[in-house]
Amino acid sequence: MDKKLFALGIALAGLTISACAGGGGAGSGTVMLPSMNNDLVAFATLPKDTIGEELPGEGLGAIKSVKWKAMLGGYSQQHYSQSLGFPPGTKITIRNLSKTNTHTLDVVKAISGPPAAFPKDPNLPVQKQGDGKLEVGYASGPIGPGKSVTVSLVKAGMYLIGCAFHYSSGMHDVIVVAPRAAPGPQATPPPKATSSPTARSSWAP
Repeated sequence: MDKKLFALGIALAGLTISACAGGGGAGSGTVMLPSMNNDLVAFATLPKDTIGEELPGEGLGAIKSVKWKAMLGGYSQQHYSQSLGFPPGTKITIRNLSKTNTHTLDVVKAISGPPAAFPKDPNLPVQKQGDGKLEVGYASGPIGPGKSVTVSLVKAGMYLIGCAFHYSSGMHDVIVVAPRAAPGPQATPPPKATSSPTARSSWAP
């Protein structure tokens, strides 16, 4: 076996073990790491109760949801964009998967059920709001590339969420907080991932 490939396998095994130590198991998702060459693509497991976020074009893609009658993109519990689902009382981690763009997770509004009628241009707050509790009025605040924040799902309901910087670029989704809630079908990967920032993607305090 090639020594470089062997060393790479050991390194990836370490990544998987450390990720599992953070709470992997049933309900865990995975995220694709950058390819190291044209023939090798690596996957690392996201810990349980984690939402990964990035622009659909950066790698998560977008999906036209039959259930929600809307395009969903930018948030995932697994490989690619999908509706999100967790039981009440869960403490989740929101992790920015991007290498270049700052993102947020803001609650746009609560809904009573499908369809997910996303407002055209909501005024989403950039600054952190909501005291770490995901409900109407919650805003994560800017999450830099590779960074994460935690939030508690204190109130059952259905919420439209979005990124304050990239809502108009397709970063909006649905999160269901209910007993036995589960993530929906996943998007197919975009034809070519790009990390090119869009309007309002660079944030500085």
